[in-house]
Amino acid sequence: MPSVAHLFLLLLKALSIYAISWTLWKLFRQFFVRTALDNIAGPAPTSLWKGAFPQVFNPNAWDFHREMAETYGSVIKIKALFGENQLYVFDPKAMHHIIVKDQYIYEETSAFIEGNKLIFGPGLLGTLNEQHRKQRKMLNPVFSIAHMREMIPTFYDITHKLEAAFTQRVKNGPQEIEILSWMTRTALELIAQSGLGYSFDPLTEDAVPHPYSPSVKMLVPINMRVFFLRTYLLASLVKIGGPRFRRFLLNLVPWKPLHNIRDISDVLHKTSVEIFENKRKALAEGDEAVERQVGQGKDILSILMRANMEASKEDALTEEELLGQVSTLTFAAMDTTSSALSRILWLLAGHQDVQDKLRHEIRQAREEHGGDLPYDKLVALPYLDAICRETLRLYAPVSVVQRTTRQDVVLPLGTPIKGLNGEEINEIPIPSNTNIIVGIMAANRNPEIWGPDSYEWKPERWLAPLPESVTGAHLPGIYSHLMTFIGGGRACIGFKFSQLEMKVVLLLLIDAFRFSLSKKEIYWQMNGIATPTLANSDDKRPQLPMVIELAK
Repeated sequence: MPSVAHLFLLLLKALSIYAISWTLWKLFRQFFVRTALDNIAGPAPTSLWKGAFPQVFNPNAWDFHREMAETYGSVIKIKALFGENQLYVFDPKAMHHIIVKDQYIYEETSAFIEGNKLIFGPGLLGTLNEQHRKQRKMLNPVFSIAHMREMIPTFYDITHKLEAAFTQRVKNGPQEIEILSWMTRTALELIAQSGLGYSFDPLTEDAVPHPYSPSVKMLVPINMRVFFLRTYLLASLVKIGGPRFRRFLLNLVPWKPLHNIRDISDVLHKTSVEIFENKRKALAEGDEAVERQVGQGKDILSILMRANMEASKEDALTEEELLGQVSTLTFAAMDTTSSALSRILWLLAGHQDVQDKLRHEIRQAREEHGGDLPYDKLVALPYLDAICRETLRLYAPVSVVQRTTRQDVVLPLGTPIKGLNGEEINEIPIPSNTNIIVGIMAANRNPEIWGPDSYEWKPERWLAPLPESVTGAHLPGIYSHLMTFIGGGRACIGFKFSQLEMKVVLLLLIDAFRFSLSKKEIYWQMNGIATPTLANSDDKRPQLPMVIELAK
């Protein structure tokens, strides 16, 4: 039997042969195969090896993205590995074709799909084509407004626990509290109870957070550290041997970020299996057993599993797919929502006049109703809604998404651009296997759409009719003329769920507490999901310390 060292050397030899062949092919295409993309302007590459890739995908890339958009316009050429051409796009018409009209030509990248499949399983984030469409068809009814209404009492119960924990901390005066961890715990408990019929956290001060919470919060920052290699190597590496063999090889690689991702994936998988098996056992025992669980059978997973039992053979999801939805939906609902909530509280802390105005609206509404607001009254609060919309416009948790062309395609533009040869370009022929970066942040902040104050946080802009430049732009997003939740067949399926969570939490917290900035400067990293950290500090753990006191 070959030794471990021998197997490792054979693998290195095979990978070396593959890498050399692949590199020669890339170089040949770059220097001898010309395409229409060569005629498009973009930032100069900083290296032959990575091009401008490290500048675009970088925790500190905020200024680079703004300068790039202002310099080159809504279609930009990005040089990547060995001079490979990619496109950065935020032209509305082009985005409509990428996200909606030709969405099955512009698919998720292989690295995105394979990476999510390894971490979460074959759920919504890890599937393509008919398998993905079938999953969405099964899940769409679960996120209806009718189900949102049923979830709101659970949302209030959980958030009142958070309110009680904060009250205990600040009852004797203002205290600095690390907000991000609390928002993460709260968002996890919200999706756990209403989505999975499960409880992770009593949300008390002395509770030990479930391992799932810190694991998921570290996943995106760690993923950024391996992003370049994941983009170019993962789709090929997953074809080597079987899962056990790949796991064996992964354990041999002396690279801590990979081992961290492995350990996080293990926590996610173990937790998902536990939740799924408990739910399946309860469903097998009958309605009474399900009703004894958290959520009383009204949670998303219970409804999904019941619907799957009644579905036809061709529509039903496999057990592996159902299990994949557990981690997928939990991660998607927790990480983006906790980021958005933390950003809103941070902005309100820095704009005390806005916080006071919001508190007045909330208290007036709660006094008129006599307590917690029902669904219709909550979603109709105009200033609360304006603050959420403006924050999700200017500070979308996800700044870009990637797509790759699965065949040769022509991309039409709403606004012509000038090529490097001086000619006007109205459409771009794009070769198969070209990566496209869809600029969510750039579209949401585009001054041509949102006006000269597009980079300013102004909730009041949503209290008057939006200008024709916004409504006439026809951005293909599913939410409020924004690209925050994208659109088409891969739009965020739980965007209404996320908004409801945010509004319930803000309703109770802003009524009860005043939030102020701490003396510690905060820097938001431009990871896959925006993440607050301490500025000018070696401690780069996700965190957001703020000062909280009882509101008068």
